[in-house]
Amino acid sequence: MRPYSIVSMVICHIYSMSKWISTYFELLPSIGISPIAASLLGR
Repeated sequence: MRPYSIVSMVICHIYSMSKWISTYFELLPSIGISPIAASLLGR
């Protein structure tokens, strides 16, 4: 494998991960907080 292909692969991977993480953090307030709050209140 040529070095630049590895670099482009890494860049694509980081880009897709950051896209997924941003989507996750957009969905987190609606999905994530209510179970967390419920588990904290349940204790």
